[in-house]
This record gives sequence, structure tokens and C-alpha cells, in this order.
Amino acid sequence: MTKQCKDFTFLARTAPYGSDRSSLLLDIALTSSVFEKKSNYVFMDDGIYQLLKGQNADHIQAKTFGKAIEALSLYGIDDIYVLEKSLKERCVSEKDLMLNPIVLNQNRLKLLINNSRNLITL
Repeated sequence: MTKQCKDFTFLARTAPYGSDRSSLLLDIALTSSVFEKKSNYVFMDDGIYQLLKGQNADHIQAKTFGKAIEALSLYGIDDIYVLEKSLKERCVSEKDLMLNPIVLNQNRLKLLINNSRNLITL
């Protein structure tokens, strides 16, 4: 885990479909990276569903969110994490996820947040 202070830590807590919260958070993160702000992106709670491989939102006439998540690394957001507790509670395995996030426990998440200047969650 990166120990340097980050400008932002983004906490993705909502499922990828059903509301615009997940796409709004992603837009904010991508915009901040244009201004060369160093960021962490953490998927937790129902937000871990944003990372599931094989998403296809065509049948609900929406954009497939997983394709947008892949843009994080293109924008220089490489510090991507997932909360271990959220994976266990939802019976999701690391091999089901794209982007190969670093798995965090509660203590490491607290440290990550404490080492950030700004916290944004949706």
C-alpha cells in the first residue's frame, strides 16, 4: 500500500446500476486526475459490484459500467483497492474482479483514509 499522502481517496460504495452515484464518483476521480491530483480509489460495500468481470448492461439499455472503470489506469489512478470485508459479505472472490485491486482490511483502510487530504464517497 502506498504510504505517501494522497490528494484524494474515493470510496465507491454503490452498485454500478440503478443510480448515477457510481458514475458521478468515477467522473470526479477522472477529472481530478487531469489536474495531476494523486488519488486512491477504494471499492467497498455494494461498490465491489462495479469491478465484476463480464458485465453487460445492454439488456437494461445502459452503458456497461465495467468498461468505464477500466479508464482509471489510463488517467493515472493506479492505486485501486477493494475492502476484504465487502468481498466476504457478498461472497465475491478476487478472481471475479477486474483491475486486480489490492485487498484491504479495515485497519489498512483507516490508514489509507488518514493519509489522504480529501475523502469523497458516493
